[in-house]
Amino acid sequence: MVVIAGVDEAGRGPAIGPLVVAAVSFQGPAVDSLFSMGVRDSKALSARRRDSLEAEIKEVSEGHSYFVLQPWVIDKVVNRGLKLRKLNYLEAIAMAKAIRDLHPDEVYVDTADVLPDRFREDILKVLGWRPHIVCEKKADVNYPVVSAASILAKVRRDLLVSDLREIHGDFGSGYPSDPKTVAFIEAWFKENDQPPPYMRGSWKTIKKYTYQG
Repeated sequence: MVVIAGVDEAGRGPAIGPLVVAAVSFQGPAVDSLFSMGVRDSKALSARRRDSLEAEIKEVSEGHSYFVLQPWVIDKVVNRGLKLRKLNYLEAIAMAKAIRDLHPDEVYVDTADVLPDRFREDILKVLGWRPHIVCEKKADVNYPVVSAASILAKVRRDLLVSDLREIHGDFGSGYPSDPKTVAFIEAWFKENDQPPPYMRGSWKTIKKYTYQG
């Protein structure tokens, strides 16, 4: 029976915390059941609903895998050149490694790249074999298998971010648009001249404190 996988990420934009890629695979009949289970893009669901669906998704899936990109890994790549292109390529590598663990026949991927075909080829170069891959913007809305992956990625990242808050204090959402996050970053740099490992030093929000022009 054909094994179908969905792949998505959570945490692409924040200045604080990791980016998490999740891949999850299903046999045909299980794919058909996802929508009736209530699986939707993770952004359309409450945290409580995501948590309950995560368990249901894992129960009906063939397998799942994660790949976590920590801030210092993101910084190392992004600082080498054009931010969006470098981040897209790093994300493609992470997705390929998550897919590799499941070895599906078909893969559906949510991409942030303006050239979805380029993103697909980046994944295939790393994979080492050529399953049928569909890369689309808003795939997390249009394909339940990708919605399922988005839920797994979001739940895993929320757990990792919660752990960071327990250790370092409440920094809000971690997004540059969050006043609590901005205040937390400002407070850090009043006493330090370099970002800690859990902040993305390559992000403009943080780079302005460390740039020596």
